This record gives sequence, C-alpha cells and structure tokens, in this order.
Amino acid sequence: MNAQRLHPADVLYAGSKPFPVLAACEHYAGSEKLIRKSLDLQNELGPLFDITADCEDGAPAGGETAHAAMIAALINDPANRHDRLGARVHDVRHPHWREELETIVGQAGARVAYVVFPKPECADDALEQIAALDDLRGRHGIQREIPVHVLIETHGALREAWQIAALPHVESIDFGLMDFVSAHHGAIPGTAMKSPGQFSHPLIARAKAEIAAAALGNGVVPTHNVSTELTDMDAVRADARRARLEFGFLRMWSIHPAQIEPIVEAMRPDFSEVVEAVCILIAAQDAAWGPIRHEGRLHDRASYRYFWNLLCRAQSTGCELPVEARTRFFSKTNPQPH
Repeated sequence: MNAQRLHPADVLYAGSKPFPVLAACEHYAGSEKLIRKSLDLQNELGPLFDITADCEDGAPAGGETAHAAMIAALINDPANRHDRLGARVHDVRHPHWREELETIVGQAGARVAYVVFPKPECADDALEQIAALDDLRGRHGIQREIPVHVLIETHGALREAWQIAALPHVESIDFGLMDFVSAHHGAIPGTAMKSPGQFSHPLIARAKAEIAAAALGNGVVPTHNVSTELTDMDAVRADARRARLEFGFLRMWSIHPAQIEPIVEAMRPDFSEVVEAVCILIAAQDAAWGPIRHEGRLHDRASYRYFWNLLCRAQSTGCELPVEARTRFFSKTNPQPH
C-alpha cells in the first residue's frame, strides 16, 4: 500500500487508542431457544446487532453452571457465524460469578465477543472481575484481549463512572435504568422507567448524561438502557433517537427481536453527513492525510477523525455506502477495525 492509500485506522490514531466500533444495538437473550433464534436473525440481517447471552437473569436458580456451559457451547457453535455473541455473568457478590466466568472463558474464550459485568458498587468491584478475567486468560493460554462491558446501575457505580470507564479492556459502559430507579427506594416514581419520564426526570437525565460523558471522555461506547415498549415500535425508535441525539448514546439494548431494527435505524447517522464524510475521507486519503479544502472549508486530521468515526457508525448500522468507500475503507484488505 502506498502512502496515499494509508488506511484511516492506521493514520488517525497514531499513539492513541482508536474508538471502539460496536453495533448500534445489543440484544439480550437468556434461554437456549431465544439465543438460537437471535443468532438466526443475526445471520439473516448481518452483524447489525450484537447478542448478549444472559447468565444473570437467564439462569435458573441452582442451574448457573449448566447455563454458562450452554452459553459457551453456543459461542462455539457454527451458528455464531459473525463471532458477535457475548455473555453477561452475575455480579461480584453472587456466589456463582467466578464459576460462570471460568466456564465461559475456559470453554469459549477464543470466540466470546465480550463479557458484561453487572451491578458494581464501585470501580474496585469491576476491577476485581476484570482481574479474574485476565487471570483466566493467562491460565487458559488465551492471547486475545476479551473486551469488557460494565453496567452502571448503582449510586456508587455512577459516582465512579469515570474510573470504571478507564479500567483495562472496557469498551462500553451501560446504563441499567430499572435497577437504578429501584435503588432510590421509591424517591423516583415508576414512570421514570419508561418514556417520557426516563428522559425528563432530573435524576435520571443526570445519570444518563454522566454515563455518556464518562464513556466518551475515556474513549469507550456509552450504551443506553432498554425500552420497555414491546408493541409500539415507533415509540422504541423515538427512545433510541432521543438517547442518540439528546444524550450522546451510540448503542442501545434490545429485549425483543422486533426492537432491533427500529433501534438500528434511529442510531444511523444522517445520510447527508455520510455522503460528506465519504467525500472528505477519500480526498484526505488521496492527499496522504494532509490538510485539504472541501467546499470552501479546511479539513485536517481533527475533522478526519470525526468523519471516520461517523463512517464507521454508518457501516455498522447498515447504511448503503458508495462502492469506492467500501473498497477503500471496509474491504477484506482494509477491514473495519474492532
């Protein structure tokens, strides 16, 4: 590759960590039947959404180890074609979390997309689970980094969201709205668990803004809570749009397959911005990433990083990109970075 065709991922983040490229939707599934159905849908639509197999809420009491083994087997299953199946284990105070993590990492550490750690009370809780993950990687000879997602759903975790977002391997911090509201002992009304209250109640809006700021300030993805609406997909789309445009979230949970496409659609960048990004990045690559002039405005590496992140989001949400942009930036020889 000559100097004029250097890939943006290799040029724009020299000496710094590139921003994670994650699907705009994270779909939760607990049972084997629902996880398999989710994999079928992912294979039909493509990797426009990730799947999180749930040990925390999905495992029957007393069956935690068998449930984790089932999840590990599905991660290794041929149906997991895109390797975008992650797993949520129990919190650090649950008696089975280490066993679950041992099962998933020991049996499927080479392919698990990420591990989700819920309900930390502080950054040290999350760090304890991350340290255990690294210990298991060492013991099982797993060379790859296993990304970590941390759920912010307690007062203490919100207070230390910036420290949590800065921990090793963290690529996303997620807002757990239901548990967060419950932690207020009735001081926040139940209407704040759904729209419009989840966006208008001052304590909830403050938490969302702080989580998004902590994530983005540490170069990780802020992930929004679920929408409890299961029939009105326009309402789900509106929730995702408000999360994206008003609070800066780049990813959102789904708890029903029908929610996936509305969330992905709402999280897509504006098409006119995508067109502009393509023009600017192609011109910048042809100029060996030096400054360029585009429609009367100067652009350099600062704006290139913005447009590259936007183009990655467009790609991950299934936007139709010009052939030249796909060839230059997202072909097999120039893959989208993860």
